[in-house]
Amino acid sequence: MATTNEYIEYVCEQIKGIGDIRYKKMFGEYMVYVNDKPVIIVCNNITFVKELECIEEKMKDAEEGYPYKGAKEHYTLDIDNSEFSKSIVTEIEKVTPIPKPKKKKSK
Repeated sequence: MATTNEYIEYVCEQIKGIGDIRYKKMFGEYMVYVNDKPVIIVCNNITFVKELECIEEKMKDAEEGYPYKGAKEHYTLDIDNSEFSKSIVTEIEKVTPIPKPKKKKSK
């Protein structure tokens, strides 16, 4: 089951106010960016965040799962808890670099 447009909009609404939020369809699902940094993966209407040291304590009771085949294990973020989600995403955004632009292939 693919992520619905309604769900990805809901995810973005839940973390509204912590920075510039946008999403991009990738690998058939979605990546949510905060201030141009990739912080949330949304697959099958489930919200995932990387297992990073900066959120380890806050996420110790969180479920874990794999957003897609071949991915590393991620925490499942309780996006329904807006304040908690904002605090987690804020911590992740602080330690996540802005991705380097990909070089265009010359013909």
